[in-house]
Amino acid sequence: MATVKDWISAFRLRTLFLAVATVVLGSGLALHEGNFSIIIFVLTLLLAVSIQILANLANDLGDFQKGTDTTGRRQGPARTLQSGKISPRAMKSAIVVFSAICVITGLSLIFNIIGFIPHASAAILIGIGGASILAALFYTLGKHAYGYKGWGDLLAFIFFGPVPVIGTYFLHTHILSFKPVMPALGIGLVSAMILNINNMRDIENDRASGKITLAVKLGIRRAKMYHAGLTFASLLCFFGYNSIYEPSPWFRHLYLLVFLFLFRILDDVRRKEGEALDPYLKFTSLSGFLLALLFTICINL
Repeated sequence: MATVKDWISAFRLRTLFLAVATVVLGSGLALHEGNFSIIIFVLTLLLAVSIQILANLANDLGDFQKGTDTTGRRQGPARTLQSGKISPRAMKSAIVVFSAICVITGLSLIFNIIGFIPHASAAILIGIGGASILAALFYTLGKHAYGYKGWGDLLAFIFFGPVPVIGTYFLHTHILSFKPVMPALGIGLVSAMILNINNMRDIENDRASGKITLAVKLGIRRAKMYHAGLTFASLLCFFGYNSIYEPSPWFRHLYLLVFLFLFRILDDVRRKEGEALDPYLKFTSLSGFLLALLFTICINL
């Protein structure tokens, strides 16, 4: 029987920092507009973390079923199904449980604001929430898993960037605005960076097992160039927000210093391959969290 330690390993805690970052970012932008609800914050945090865990569990199961984790070439830490610590049946049960948590939490969020928004907006939120759960499930699960067809980066960008940030902002403020768009795009690009590092690390194993990620399509050299583009584009998104909405005082730009870490990561990624890239998954995730936290502090000073 799987232990608590095994399940914690399956949850992949190092990936959760960016899920938290999207909620912090959206809530910080709402706070800046004078709208913040602690209930909304807690529920969106629970939803974001649950969706990320659901994605991790489904990814573990999907790759195991397709044999991606059993070729002997995978460079990252051993997965729980691959190592036999968790059975496929137990993993499927956990996926059902976290799917239910996501549904219940999402509906609770809508229930909390239903009196402040049109019913059509509530229906759209339900649709977006459903799409987020499906995106988490079918990255590697199923015959048409989009992660095996090179669409993982785009979906990670959308569902771990604009969707949670703008969604969190709307849940707090009950209005749509362009203000959260540029930071949402910026953190979405950080999400794509994390997936790209993961895919560069596993590029040989993925190619051998038929998992056609964007890194496999580009090749390692161009995947590293793509990573540089993601890093610069994220910087431009956040800097663009300040240029439009917060050009002064100067200290509201201080959070941009986090990009020193991201550019250091970029320089290291440029010179490394395979298993040596693995630590930069955690470093990039932590940098994204720090970016969101300091951004929230700076714009609310």
